[in-house]
Amino acid sequence: MPAICRTSYEEIRSRDQLTAACEEQRPHTIMLDEAVDLRKQEERELVERAIQRDTDAFGKLYDMHIARVYRHVYYMVGNAAEAEDLAAQAFLQAWTAIERYQIRGAPFVSWVMRIAHNLGVSHLRSRKPGAELPETLVDQSRDGNPEDVLQRQAEGDRVRRAILQLRDEHRRVIILRFVQDLDYREVAEIVGKSVPAVRVIQHRALNALRKQMRPSESEAVSSL
Repeated sequence: MPAICRTSYEEIRSRDQLTAACEEQRPHTIMLDEAVDLRKQEERELVERAIQRDTDAFGKLYDMHIARVYRHVYYMVGNAAEAEDLAAQAFLQAWTAIERYQIRGAPFVSWVMRIAHNLGVSHLRSRKPGAELPETLVDQSRDGNPEDVLQRQAEGDRVRRAILQLRDEHRRVIILRFVQDLDYREVAEIVGKSVPAVRVIQHRALNALRKQMRPSESEAVSSL
């Protein structure tokens, strides 16, 4: 891939924190719909240029979406280095196949997310049996009682383990809906299903997740 990947993962983490802080102070009078429309138009123009092999345009698309793609893959594999590599691979594949992308189809980011998700699934399947499970995503840097931190780590790890044990279709929808916080329409575009179908998959996935999260009889007895 050409030298277009200008946003570092350290910048992504810092930018996420800055964005969260700014969002709290942003005036509610901003015309969000107009801003979204402008962003969509800008992205469409960048995609059109990228299809013509414009590396600068593709670099801007990369900067716009790398954080989202990286977070998605990181939640799947639970390892920062592996997630960085897989996110880079996703954009490399997107660049290689950009001429086949259909502008009137799914949004560009949905297309890249689908590539990234498939890479993540393949990576998980290639892991050796018995390999270490991914690290927890619970933030260990928060101040507080060490026992509370350990409890949060345990709960976060338990949830991740349960999600990773779901069948692929269920896991994919749960991550997109509740980790990426996408709406039903966006999820439907990424997974290639209708919105009603996504709702059904989510319902079944949540039921499966609840069953997995229930303590076993032996755990219940040991906790008494």
